[in-house]
Amino acid sequence: MSASSSSSDSKVNARARNASVLLWLLVWEAAALLIDQPLILPGPVEAVSCLGELMCDVGVWSKLLVSGARIMGGLLAAYVVALALAGMSHRYVIARELVRPPLLVFKATPVVCVVVLLLIWLGAANVSVAAVFLMALPAIYFSALEGFDHASASMAELMEVHGVSGMRRVLAYSWPGLLPYLCATSEAIVGMSWKAGVAAELIGMPAGTIGERIYQAKLLLETGDLFAWTFLVIAFASFCERVMLWLLRLSGSASLRLACRLRAHEATGETGEPARGAMATDGLILPHGAATGRPVSLSLASGERLCVMAPSGAGKTTLLRVLAGLDSADAGRAELASRVSAEFQDARLFEDASALANVLLFASPRHSEKDLEQMLALVLPDVDARTPVRELSGGQRRRVELVRALAAPGDAVLLDEPFAGLDAASRDAACAFVVSELRGRSLVVATHDEDDAARLGARVLVLPF
Repeated sequence: MSASSSSSDSKVNARARNASVLLWLLVWEAAALLIDQPLILPGPVEAVSCLGELMCDVGVWSKLLVSGARIMGGLLAAYVVALALAGMSHRYVIARELVRPPLLVFKATPVVCVVVLLLIWLGAANVSVAAVFLMALPAIYFSALEGFDHASASMAELMEVHGVSGMRRVLAYSWPGLLPYLCATSEAIVGMSWKAGVAAELIGMPAGTIGERIYQAKLLLETGDLFAWTFLVIAFASFCERVMLWLLRLSGSASLRLACRLRAHEATGETGEPARGAMATDGLILPHGAATGRPVSLSLASGERLCVMAPSGAGKTTLLRVLAGLDSADAGRAELASRVSAEFQDARLFEDASALANVLLFASPRHSEKDLEQMLALVLPDVDARTPVRELSGGQRRRVELVRALAAPGDAVLLDEPFAGLDAASRDAACAFVVSELRGRSLVVATHDEDDAARLGARVLVLPF
């Protein structure tokens, strides 16, 4: 869709929304005129007049702030507890089974029943905080648990191979994966929290709150004020929802940037152990591919280069996954390198992050940000390193992943079809880049092109099939 057509659609939608609002205001005014009883249904003009009077009252704003703090406090507490419970439930089956029954009870229990019980147990001052917490907790928990359960397995493998763990893994992988689920839930749960909080205050009537003021308006038959307070609550709930969604969406890119900054403090990349890039297999039976059932044997000395060749589907990818420690062979012996970095056959990139960030997150601490920009410039001379990868072509994305594999720490580099989709000039440049950046590491490349072996100075192993 072009930018002009998108802008035109946006204008049409805005006009439709404005027309819809105007229509319902007219319906409201017509109903008020028909009933002609302001105590039952005040008109829009009277309601707006009452709203203006309320907004000029300093005491009204203090009540909004007090109630808002309690409601949002209960909601934020629900987020923290729900995320912690969802994380434990995802990891431990027993935690999932223990947590599920009470949360289902909280989810099904009417808010009024919860509020009455909370009034007995906690008193009026704390009722809105607790009511919002118990109302929001199940929705956030089940949404977060679904996010954990449906996290990308391929990106998890990327993290595992390159040793990204702890807080860096949470910031770069877990939290961005949860955000779509949390944003979807937040669009509903923030408004529901205000409903539950105000309802709890209306029943408990703690001093200095919205609920107390609404109850007074009801006793005094100030229907216009009831409408005005309703408008204020809706406006505050909508504002809080927008702020919450903005913060959640902003946190996605912010968490990835923080994960990149923490890489220098990660011990995984620089263990101080002697390099051990040698790899060997003896009678290896692969679990998948046309080579299944036929033993695969190879021997690769530390610093040596090997091109694995066979038709598509023969098992090249499976062999590299076994060498990376991601899959287990059906039989035979495999001696693996102490640490590896890898480029997978399928694309595994953080789509909203820049090419530089995708490399920086996994890079060895010995590479500065400037070093990585220069590495990207060697294989992507016409691309700004800070361009989001979603804007890159398939071949450009493959080269970003190639740079990432060569920049990551490890004693051996595993590349699965790294030059697929590249033209001859780009292929030559990519091969030259691999040779220059290996720096004594072992190399195993799965490829269909016999010329790649010559470009890389590698031996050839043809898989039996």
